[in-house]
Amino acid sequence: MVVVVVLVVLVVVALVVAAHWYVWRRLVRDTAREGGVARRAGTVAVFVLPVLAVGAVTVGRVGAPFWLEQVMAWPGFLWLALLMYLLLALLVGEAVRPLLRRYVDGRARAGDGEGAVQVGARAEGDVQPPTRAEVAEPVAASGGSGGSGDSSPAGAVLTGQAPPAAAVPSRRLFVSRVVAGAAATAAVATVGYGTYGVLRGPRLKRITIPLAKLPRAAHGYRIAVVSDIHLGPILGRAHTQRIVDTINSTRPDLIAVVGDLVDGTVEDLAPAAVPLAGLEARHGAFFVTGNHEYSSGAREWVDHVRELGLRPLVNERVEIAGFDLAGVNDPAGERDDDGPDFGKALGDRDRARASVLLAHQPIVIHDAVRHGVDLQLSGHTHGGQLWPGNYLAELANPTVAGLERYGDTQLYVTRGAGAWGPPVRVGAQSDITVVELASRQA
Repeated sequence: MVVVVVLVVLVVVALVVAAHWYVWRRLVRDTAREGGVARRAGTVAVFVLPVLAVGAVTVGRVGAPFWLEQVMAWPGFLWLALLMYLLLALLVGEAVRPLLRRYVDGRARAGDGEGAVQVGARAEGDVQPPTRAEVAEPVAASGGSGGSGDSSPAGAVLTGQAPPAAAVPSRRLFVSRVVAGAAATAAVATVGYGTYGVLRGPRLKRITIPLAKLPRAAHGYRIAVVSDIHLGPILGRAHTQRIVDTINSTRPDLIAVVGDLVDGTVEDLAPAAVPLAGLEARHGAFFVTGNHEYSSGAREWVDHVRELGLRPLVNERVEIAGFDLAGVNDPAGERDDDGPDFGKALGDRDRARASVLLAHQPIVIHDAVRHGVDLQLSGHTHGGQLWPGNYLAELANPTVAGLERYGDTQLYVTRGAGAWGPPVRVGAQSDITVVELASRQA
């Protein structure tokens, strides 16, 4: 097992080194003058930025002080996002590069040929005498009237010689700078807009989901679903307040916080969670654990959210007017003997009643189907968070985002309200969803 871990680490390190070398080569070596300030700065950056990225990922896991996590997180995580989109943009640039080079070379040859035809026409037509500059040019080129060698300007032009070899590297440099500039602009713009989307806060979505067993009296019941808030060294109290304000503005009947609330301990993040005490709903706010709680002190957070006024559903259920609301722990808790227990949460209920299950990860949907759940509300996937990460998320989850049916059970997956790692979302806008339950009897 140790050998496997070492091999995996070596492969990861090799990939990281190769990625940074490639970015340095295309953005720095191919575009900046050797020994110049730009080249030196780019070379320093390619060593410093990966160190910050590794630090952002690891400092929280080795017990470093929270302030150090905050210092490392912004530059380190943003560089990871920027590196990914620089690589994608530069790889696209590899396909564009030869086409651009061919275009530039063609324009240069066309310009040289046009100049040759114009001068040659004058020489052959012999309409006008040569100008003083044209007479002086061969003299200067041959080192004087007594010099040796071909002194005819017309001869050099009429032969249609290619431009000097020294011009070729300048075209190559021009193409490299255009491709590098376009790639850097695209990557920075993508990451910048994705960061703005996270810091602006989640958008509000609404969806109506019919439940066959829901009584007419519960028709129109509204559940505000929020997941993956990810309070941590980057997203703090202001982020929480934006989410609380958005939820309260919808005046829901019930609030469901479906896991991954935090990336850190109660000691570090309790101040950031304070606004959660302001959540308002007719039947209260409920909470289930996500996988990140189990690396942040799950039991302490369960106790803390209870102090804030939320009710944790720890493999249990409550009866709401018209349906059963159940919640299960995240599968990550199994390593601490605190995993999901569907029998405890759903085993002895009346299956004639409609049921709604809060479960952080969509992968437990098959357990929900076996226990006769009508609707499962989940998060975890972030919708992929960073395109093309959605394709990887599809490999690991039955549903990445939205509503799908599995047998008699419907599964709704929210993209989440925050971000993990880089505070960036591309192609997966964060959201809070108001789920309106509909009775088929209405």
